[in-house]
Amino acid sequence: MLRDLAHAVLSAIRRRPAIHRPFHRLALALSRTGAGSALIRALMRPAAVTAADYRRWAEAHGALTAADRAAITAGIAAMADPPLISVIMAAYETHIPSLQEAIASVRDQLYPHWELCICDDGSPSPQVWAALTAAAAADPRIKIVRRDVNGHISLAANTALGLAKGVFAAFMDHDDRLAPDALFHIARCADADLIFTDEDKIDAEGRRFEPHFKTAWDPERMMAMNQVNHLTAIRLSLVRELGGLREGLEGAQDHDLVLRVAERTTPDRIRHIPRVLYHWRQMGQAASFSEDHQARCAEAARRAVQEHLQRTGQGGAVAEPISGAPGWTRVRRPLPHPAPKVSVVVPTRDRADLLTVCARGILQHTDYPDLELIIVDNGSVEEATRALFADLARDPRVSVLAAPGAFNFSALNNLGAAAAQGEVLVLLNNDIEITHPAWLGELVVQAVRPQVGAVGGRLLFPDGRVQHAGIVLGLGGQVAGHLHFGAPRHDPGYFGDLRLARNVSAVTAACLAIRRDLFLEIGGLDAEHLHVAFNDVDLCLRLTTAGYQVICTPLAELIHHESATRRTDVAGPAAARYARETAVMRERWSAALEADPWFNPNFDLQAGDYRLGAGGTAA
Repeated sequence: MLRDLAHAVLSAIRRRPAIHRPFHRLALALSRTGAGSALIRALMRPAAVTAADYRRWAEAHGALTAADRAAITAGIAAMADPPLISVIMAAYETHIPSLQEAIASVRDQLYPHWELCICDDGSPSPQVWAALTAAAAADPRIKIVRRDVNGHISLAANTALGLAKGVFAAFMDHDDRLAPDALFHIARCADADLIFTDEDKIDAEGRRFEPHFKTAWDPERMMAMNQVNHLTAIRLSLVRELGGLREGLEGAQDHDLVLRVAERTTPDRIRHIPRVLYHWRQMGQAASFSEDHQARCAEAARRAVQEHLQRTGQGGAVAEPISGAPGWTRVRRPLPHPAPKVSVVVPTRDRADLLTVCARGILQHTDYPDLELIIVDNGSVEEATRALFADLARDPRVSVLAAPGAFNFSALNNLGAAAAQGEVLVLLNNDIEITHPAWLGELVVQAVRPQVGAVGGRLLFPDGRVQHAGIVLGLGGQVAGHLHFGAPRHDPGYFGDLRLARNVSAVTAACLAIRRDLFLEIGGLDAEHLHVAFNDVDLCLRLTTAGYQVICTPLAELIHHESATRRTDVAGPAAARYARETAVMRERWSAALEADPWFNPNFDLQAGDYRLGAGGTAA
């Protein structure tokens, strides 16, 4: 209750800049005390959306108004060449009322240019075929075929595909429901090859729960889980070119098909529609959700991912289960041989206590065969720091670069990068503490991939709560902010956000890996306009614009004594500089800051804790 009230108050404050600025300064001051920091993180930890919360939200935002329907009708009339959409359905021993409800949800589509292709996969009960026969008689757009022998989902769906004549094949289970505007939104993506929507679940009474509000196409997360799932529509010619669904992968046949489609198309031809257009029925049959069934599905998914890795030239990588989450897959990538040299760049100014912990962690507790540590000294004056530098200099892997003058985080890192000998740069704050020896290897195996630009790790506060697990643009009405801020360490996050490697818009330069040649090619950090704030966000956005992925991996986990050597950006003398840098980002990236592809627009961007927003696109 206290956290709910806190979020309501904060949401109101964030919408009033004059109030928000002093309130934010107070929060920053509190965060530098032990008790205040714990209180803030307890109040701000990610909030769960309960079934009741979601049902209230869906009721408020889900029903199409007369104006909505009129706009859709006008949109259909304006289509020069409306595509025919073939809805593909395999039926087997279906609960008849649920089957009839599924068919009715297709017939109720506002978009009229569809055909429903259904295969009865040899159901023993005559009632299924009778229900299908009656449906086909009632609407000529419904096509049916019956298999004499049960062939299971892949073969049955392929049989239904044999009836299809459309531009797109939209895959639907035999007891689920489509929202009435589902096919209209699919039709609007006529130049795409792969289209997917948000979804939720319905129970036996039709009550909605557990929405999955997805991000844009995420090839990294797609290997960990079937992010696409329902509703999926694929260009029919491409499905046929690929041979349809593969037998032997039942339980993950759709996951496998999407991976194969992604190999044949480009990211700009994959579209995510951020609307709940599919309702996945959960009947609770024991056979459907038994441990054996789930294990078979998980094994099929791992096989699909492993074969995708092999087809895409990543044969050395291994798809394996994740401990405690058998439905998800981890891709374990090997280091190249020989391992590339890594240059760890650490800017600092005094605070020998912090730098000692950071440097010893890098040099003594990191399991990596070839690294150098470049300390960029921004005018340290304390005797303890000089003694530490002298001690570290005994290690031939360490160099100290003198960089006196005003603090310019971008310039300091650029100086270190220019002096680096490694193929991979890791920008690291001096208040980072190494907690496990494999952290660097986990960053490097991602950073060396040609399609990847920057890689960040998961950073924890000293008390174990999450400080950084990816950056969201526009969070809290600001330029950017940290998602999952304050979440417990073992919280899996929203659909695995905190357990799975995934694409994000940006990662913090407190721990950022990038190939050195790419860093130099892209121009490094902006030392002219972004001395302190948002230089990492700007770098990542430039990489994304150039076509590279930015990945956050929880497998590189470190402790971050957050900005322990810096003062706050938004109070005192730094406030004017922070305002200038904010203005630079808003001018340079205004469109991006308004629509982060890795944060679903149905969530409240003011809060950033996966609460549902005041506006909505549920259907």
